[in-house]
Amino acid sequence: MKAADDPTIWDYAKDNDFVIVSKDVDMHDLNLVFGSPPKVIWFRLGNGSTRQVEDLLRRNSDVIKLFYQDEHASLLALP
Repeated sequence: MKAADDPTIWDYAKDNDFVIVSKDVDMHDLNLVFGSPPKVIWFRLGNGSTRQVEDLLRRNSDVIKLFYQDEHASLLALP
């Protein structure tokens, strides 16, 4: 789905019970408009490196697990 547009990714995630993990503000905007499912984890890193993304995931693994388990949460923004 690398070349898929955002609505296609959104629908695929919704239909397959996936969580979208993205640095793209458009996914944040879709979440505000449509809510969940799917849930969205939004990395606000800009053009961060792969290492920065890895560090962010490791530092926030407990928060991410809680977000995934919370049936009312739809968006997790990580700085």
